[in-house]
Order: sequence, then structure tokens, then C-alpha cells
Amino acid sequence: MNILATIIAEKKKEVAIRKTAMPMLLLEHSTLFEREPISMKGTISAAQSTGIIAEFKRKSPSKSWINQSAEAGAVSLAYARAGVAGISVLTDAAFFGAQHTDFEQVRTLNQRPVLRKDFIIDEYQIIESKAMGADVILLLAKVLPPEKIEAYTALAHRLGLEVLLEMQNEQEVLANCTTAADMLGINNRNLENFSVDFENSARLAALLPQEKLKIAESGIETAQDIRYLRSVGFSGFLIGDRFMRHDDPGLACTTLIKHLGHEH
Repeated sequence: MNILATIIAEKKKEVAIRKTAMPMLLLEHSTLFEREPISMKGTISAAQSTGIIAEFKRKSPSKSWINQSAEAGAVSLAYARAGVAGISVLTDAAFFGAQHTDFEQVRTLNQRPVLRKDFIIDEYQIIESKAMGADVILLLAKVLPPEKIEAYTALAHRLGLEVLLEMQNEQEVLANCTTAADMLGINNRNLENFSVDFENSARLAALLPQEKLKIAESGIETAQDIRYLRSVGFSGFLIGDRFMRHDDPGLACTTLIKHLGHEH
């Protein structure tokens, strides 16, 4: 079984347990459910935007622990001060080491749009994301068929959430070319074996609908990488490992953004 299949099998069990522990009706009556989301599409599209979505994650299936002791709130504030367009927070505990307070800390302390990054396989998780105070959810074309993606996107939009649809190959791009998702992501990481091919974004960029906001994900290391990806049509850049493997992820983010500014 590949890594993604293992994650999804575990996620199905996890969601079943959470549905019992916290029924959907309770989620819909939670404090943050009425909160007005912030548009990540808007912050990425804004003039002078860095386009960077800085990610908080503690570990990954391919690298084990990246930064076990980091504090989500403090890191996210440093990201915001550095000038990121948005923040991504992993909420998967089993494979990515998320603590249940990580997302809550980031949401409480930040006015930046926040992406809940998880493996969404059920409508329940979209309702849950709204109750957590997410602004954006991630849907994976490698996990969901196009009709599910559209149904989940419609639900997210009814709740005021934006959708980042992540794809990884030509087949997934062509199958979802008419999607209503707000942003289209190309992942340079193969979720089946977690190998990274930085050129994947550039190869697939031309196949993406021109009117859609495009996000490059994974394997982005330098300001030069960002400049190159901009030249082939990307406006957003989701960066996690590059920052989190440092003792001070916020400083790593600040340094990259300074280099980016010097290149303009």
C-alpha cells in the first residue's frame, strides 16, 4: 500500500470517530461558525503580494519529525510579520504530527487567511473546517473524483470558504478543467511515494485554465524558484519544509521574502 492509501484508510477511521464525538449539529452551533472568512485568493492577488502561503507542520511521512517543538501561534505570527499572503496549517495528527491546538492558536492570533490542510474525504470535514475558523480548505484530485470535488466545492462556497484544488499530473488537470474551485494547485510532491519533482509545476502550468489563480506547492527553496514559477503563470507559492526545518521558521520566511524583494 502506498503512503497516500495508508493515510486515507486511517482518515476514514478517524472521521468516523469524530462524527460520533462531535456531531455536525454541534459544529454548526460553534462560536466560529458565523465568522466571516478572509479571502486568500484576494490576498494572493493583491498588488505587491509575496504570494507566499507559509505552512506550519511538525512532521511528514517521508521525513519523520521536521520541527517537533515549534509553537504554531508564535511561528504563524512571525510568518504574518514577514509578509506572507496566507498561512497553511496541517491538522493531520497521525502522519503529520499535528497537535489539536495548532490550528486554534493560528486562527486566534492571526488576521491572515488560513488554509486547513488535511485529507478531506467527507462533507463532515468541511463543516468542521468552518467551525474551526478556516478560510480555505484543500481538496485533492488524487483522492476525490471530479463529481465529489464539485459537490464539496459547492458546500464550501455555501459556507463562505474558498477551495484550493490540488493536482499532481496531467490526467488530474484535464479531469478538473471546469472546476469551480477558487485556486488550482500543482503539487511537486508525489503523494504516493512523497518524492519531489520541482519541474512538475512548470510542465503542467500551460494546461491550467488561464483565468484561475495558480498555486505551486512543494520543493520551493529560493527567491529564484519563486521568480521562475511566476514567469510560467503561478501567483501563489505554498512553502513548508523550507521554513519548518529551521530552528526559527519565521526568520527563514523573513529572509526568503527579503531576497524576493531584492530581486524586483
